[in-house]
Order: sequence, then C-alpha cells, then structure tokens
Amino acid sequence: MIDWIRGLLTRRAPSTSEPDGLQGDLDPVALSTILGCRIDNQGLYRQALRHRSVLRGRPGAHMHTNERLEYLGDAVLGFLVAEHLYAEYPDKDEGFLTRLRAKLVNGRALAQRAREIELAPFLLVSDSLSHEQRGSDSILADAFEAIIGAIYLDQGMDSARAFIERTVLNHMDLDQLARVKDNFKSILLETVQAESPHQPKYTIVAETGPSHEKHFVVAVHVDGEEFGRGEGRSKKGAEQHAAREALARLSRRDS
Repeated sequence: MIDWIRGLLTRRAPSTSEPDGLQGDLDPVALSTILGCRIDNQGLYRQALRHRSVLRGRPGAHMHTNERLEYLGDAVLGFLVAEHLYAEYPDKDEGFLTRLRAKLVNGRALAQRAREIELAPFLLVSDSLSHEQRGSDSILADAFEAIIGAIYLDQGMDSARAFIERTVLNHMDLDQLARVKDNFKSILLETVQAESPHQPKYTIVAETGPSHEKHFVVAVHVDGEEFGRGEGRSKKGAEQHAAREALARLSRRDS
C-alpha cells in the first residue's frame, strides 16, 4: 500500500521548473553530505529550503515555497516516528506513545535537529528578515520537515526513514526522554498552533473548598470547542490535566 501511495505522490511531485530568478545556487554535494542521502531532483530541495518570505506578494507563491513540502514531510515524520515507537515500546499504551512522539517532533526539537546538521546556511529567505528571524525555531523546523518531504518524493520511504532514524530517533535516548516530566500545556499549544492560528483557552468551571484547600475544575477550549477538563488543587495543576485530556482527544480524532 505504501509503495502504491508513494507511486501516486511521485508522479504528482512538483516540477523542477521554477519561476525566473528562483533557480538559485544549490550545492547538491554539500547538501547531500549533511542529509546523508543522494539528491536527484535538485528542484525539490530548493523548494524545501525556500521560505515564503522570498515570494511574499507573488501570485501562486505557495507552489514554489516550502509550505506544501512541509505539510507532506510532517505527515511522513509523524508516521515513521509512530511506527518506530510502536515497535520499540510494545508494552506501552497510546498515551505514552503520543506523549513521547510529541517530544520528538515538536517545533523546538526539530529546530534543534536542523541546527545539529547545519541546515541553516542552505535556507533561502528574504533579505528583509533579521538574523534572529532567519535562525528562528519556526523557520528551521519548517525547513526540516520540508526536507523530509523532499527526500520522500526524491528517494522514497526507505531514505526518509533512514534520515529520520539518524537525525531524530537514534540521536536521542528515548528512555531518558520518556522520563522527562511532561508539560502538557506546552505540547497542546504546539499541537494546536500547527493547525490553527488560535491558542487553547483555559476556563475555571468550578472552584470549591476553603481557601487553604481549594479544588479547581478547568476546561480547555480549542477554536471555541471544549476538548478536555481537568481537576486539581491549583489552577496550574488543573490546566495541565485538562491539556492532557485534550491531547488524548486530539490523538483519537487524528487516528
């Protein structure tokens, strides 16, 4: 099935023809070295490295920036990480696997992986962006996912898997990462902002008990819809439990 889907995607892969002035210079040997895979379709990688700021205001810009490849790469990354964790932890439940995957593929983590392979010098961004903007987590993480999309279309699933294993999975001590205390509110924020411009909103539904022994019930809303409730002896604790419930619901919805 995967080979069949890849066949369809490959036949529909973006053309290497690019608008005038966008062909640019790409050192395929240097890029191939840091990616650890062969490069055949250089146009795919130029697109994967091209930030939308380069084409701001131009009609049809989305066809030539890295946004579409980022979308594809995000899906490939999520699937391959989930596949790896499923096999690595056969006795763990869905919640554990979901939380560990979130730690591996959130924006900060992917930006760090991009820095480690020194992807930044290859990025194509507008001269109007500041030095800080060029090296921001969002730009680096988006480019990293877009590169995964390019590798998948250019070299196939096995090459994408090898790249992800080398840069994301084998690079980390997964058992140690799993023991790191979860910040469910941060994970939920990053998960929601990947699909929506809005942030999760937390509302106190109930507050009971004397001042020295309060009990809070908090609801979290995503785009106006309640996605979870949590309880705790502090507002922050209740919010964390609500965020955890929301993540579980989002995971079930995506599944």
